[in-house]
Amino acid sequence: MSQFEQRANIKFCFKLGKTAAETLECLKTVNGDEALKKTAVYDWFKRFKNGQESLEDEERSGRPSTSKNDETIEKVKNLVQSDRRLHIQDMVNVLGISYSSVQNILKDDLGMRRVVQIATF
Repeated sequence: MSQFEQRANIKFCFKLGKTAAETLECLKTVNGDEALKKTAVYDWFKRFKNGQESLEDEERSGRPSTSKNDETIEKVKNLVQSDRRLHIQDMVNVLGISYSSVQNILKDDLGMRRVVQIATF
């Protein structure tokens, strides 16, 4: 069962008046090892108790967990097509992602075998 479905079950149990501990036991019975951890169940229980209705996670601030996505891959591809002599560091500066992310996109996603790296001092 997905995390989203388990959240729906937590909300359902909350509305039935069950405690967080009872809800956790229900989830463990139904989902076994795949059940949400105790802290997650208690956290969602607290959210519902505070009036949250949504089952979606709240957006978090900060850098995304990865900068490798379809949009970024397309941007790297466009940069390479516009100037094949562009250095990786130039792409890093333009795109605002890490050096290794650009390297991985060039090698893994765009299939470039020879990527020239310029040492910076």
